[in-house]
Amino acid sequence: MRQLSYVALALQMSVFLSGTLFVSGAYGQGTLPVPANAEANRHGSGWECNRGFRKEADSCVAVTAPDHGFLTNESYGKGWECHYGFAQRGDQCLAVEVPANAYLDPYSGDRWRCMRGYRRNDTGCDLIEVPDNAFLTDSSYSEGWECERGYQVVGGKCVALNVPEHAYLTTSGNEWLCDRGFEVKDQACVAVKVPQNASFADTTYGQKWKCDRGFEAKGSACSEIKLPENAHLDRSGNGWECNRPYQFQNGRCRME
Repeated sequence: MRQLSYVALALQMSVFLSGTLFVSGAYGQGTLPVPANAEANRHGSGWECNRGFRKEADSCVAVTAPDHGFLTNESYGKGWECHYGFAQRGDQCLAVEVPANAYLDPYSGDRWRCMRGYRRNDTGCDLIEVPDNAFLTDSSYSEGWECERGYQVVGGKCVALNVPEHAYLTTSGNEWLCDRGFEVKDQACVAVKVPQNASFADTTYGQKWKCDRGFEAKGSACSEIKLPENAHLDRSGNGWECNRPYQFQNGRCRME
C-alpha cells in the first residue's frame, strides 16, 4: 500500500512539472523581444520606447525636436511639442505673431485673443464701436455691446424705451410688461375688465380672466352652469360631465 502511495505521488509531481513547463514555454513563445532604445512595459506585456524615441513598427527611432520645441514622454505621435509662444507649422515651431490690441492665449500658448473692446477679424482685432447708452460685454460674439437698462436696439443704436403708464421694465431692462390687472392694447396698458363671477387670470396669452367654479364663459360674461340630472361639475369647474355609468346624449345624461 505504501509503495502504491509513492507511485501515485510521483505521477502527480510528473503531471505538475509537465504542466508548468508547458505554460512557461507558451508564455516564453508569446513574449516579443525588446528592441534597442526600449524597455519592457511595467505592466508585464509588450515594451515602450525610451524618452527621445518614437515607436515605428517593431523598433524605436530617434526623435529630434525642432528649434523652440521639446521632447515629450509619449512614444506615439510626433514625440515633441512647441514651447509656449510658438505654434506648430509642419515640422517647425514658429513664433506666434500677436497683432496689435491682442494678447497670447494663456491656456494654449499657441494662439492669440483680442483685448476687451476689440473684435477679431481674419488677421487682427477691430475696435468695437459702442453706441451711446450702451456698454461693452465680455462676449467675443454678436455685437460685443448691449444697451443700458431702459434702452433697446434699433438700427444699431440704443433708443430709449417708451414705458407706458401702468407698466414696468423687465429684469433685462430692454422691454416692458403691463402691471398686474392690465393688458397691452396699442402699445398701452389698459385695465382688464373682469366680469361678475370671475377673477383676473395672469396669463401671457388669451383671455385675462377666468370664471369662478360653477360658472362658464359666454362672450364677455360668466353664466351659472345648470347641471342636468345625473351630472356633476368637471375638473375645471367651468363645465360638466355625466356621472358613471350615464352617457351624454342630446344635452342630457342617459343610460344606454
